[in-house]
Amino acid sequence: MDSVTVSQPQASPEVWNSLKRAIAHSSGFQRWLSEKQASVLLEQPTDLEACVTAYLRQALETLAY
Repeated sequence: MDSVTVSQPQASPEVWNSLKRAIAHSSGFQRWLSEKQASVLLEQPTDLEACVTAYLRQALETLAY
């Protein structure tokens, strides 16, 4: 299986910031965060960028199966 590489977005910072906020307010992200909050807070910084990146990485890994 090919590995998935997540890199920094190529869009403008304004677009990425808007997308991060939209994702953070989505019900799927809120549910994921409530389920993973303890491990996410222990393993990664609590900033929005790190949480959204972790959420997107897990979502893409799940879709890859």
